[in-house]
Amino acid sequence: MDVKNFYYELPQELIAQDPLEDRSSSRLLVLPRQDGTLTHTHFCHILDYLDPGDCLVLNNTKVIPARLFGEREGTGGKVEILLLKRKGQDTWEALAKPGKKARPGARLLFGGGLLAGTVLEVVEDGNRLIQFSYEGVFEEILGQLGQMPLPPYITHQLQDKDRYQTVYAKYDGSAAAPTAGLHFTPELLTAAREKGVSIAEVTLHVGLGTFRPVKAKTVQEHHMHSEFYQVDEKAAETINEAKQKGGRIICVGTTSCRTLESVAARMAAEEGKTGPGAAAGGYVKACSGWTDIFIYPGYQFKVMDGLVTNFHLPESTLLMLVSAFAGQERVMGAYKEAVKEQYRFFSFGDAMLIY
Repeated sequence: MDVKNFYYELPQELIAQDPLEDRSSSRLLVLPRQDGTLTHTHFCHILDYLDPGDCLVLNNTKVIPARLFGEREGTGGKVEILLLKRKGQDTWEALAKPGKKARPGARLLFGGGLLAGTVLEVVEDGNRLIQFSYEGVFEEILGQLGQMPLPPYITHQLQDKDRYQTVYAKYDGSAAAPTAGLHFTPELLTAAREKGVSIAEVTLHVGLGTFRPVKAKTVQEHHMHSEFYQVDEKAAETINEAKQKGGRIICVGTTSCRTLESVAARMAAEEGKTGPGAAAGGYVKACSGWTDIFIYPGYQFKVMDGLVTNFHLPESTLLMLVSAFAGQERVMGAYKEAVKEQYRFFSFGDAMLIY
């Protein structure tokens, strides 16, 4: 399958640079998979498309201010670090630039020495393994010195760090926000519960790979990055109960989708089941681990019945996942319509509901 099948033209001015003042005032493009008839509305009306008994699945990961600007001890050379994965109590895998300033053995200083890091080794993809030293609480120091790791296509400065967090963010660990969830307000979630829609929270810490372009010529050649996920007992019980009673499982974001589908695949493997019918019941269990699941057209979904998602970059793995769910031609047609109607794209942009 050619990666170019997922390319579309996007005028630069349609890339949203700033979040809207009211989270739920973004536009919403509704795409029912049954007939493909598009409906234009606003996110505040999303509950019109949800039924009592449905279950919204939210990713409660929290973005950390993972971008650090510092200098190399001794030379004063400027260096930028982006924290990716915590490998130990004070050891992180990070992206460093310029790389020549962060060779093994180099000591990096941030905030005038408030935080120091020693480069231990160069690992996969040229990333650095860095051990930090400091006095106090790491998270507090990071909050003081770090900046939000906004995607490269956002050039404006973010005035309020909380606008790159969902209102239900709980657990530190992401280098990027699960952006479909940025549209929800506490009031909208309360209204969903009052309507009889259950809410389950899972965790998947979003890695830098979410920004990385697909460099392979064919989809099948691409290798996904690995991310940590967790589904607790309460979430599994809520999802399974909704499924058992005939409700739809509506994932908020591709990260929630990848979490549930990863658990289903894990359950199927543990039960020795393979092939299209594996874990066809769509149930999940409490578990945690690392996933590099890659969902593209041809994939058969085992848990998800609906998806809330933003508009994604051309030729991205996220667009491939959405195409797997709703059909490549139908999704690319919807994107063409969104461009024509001047929707706002990417992290701070508008949303789609596919069911």
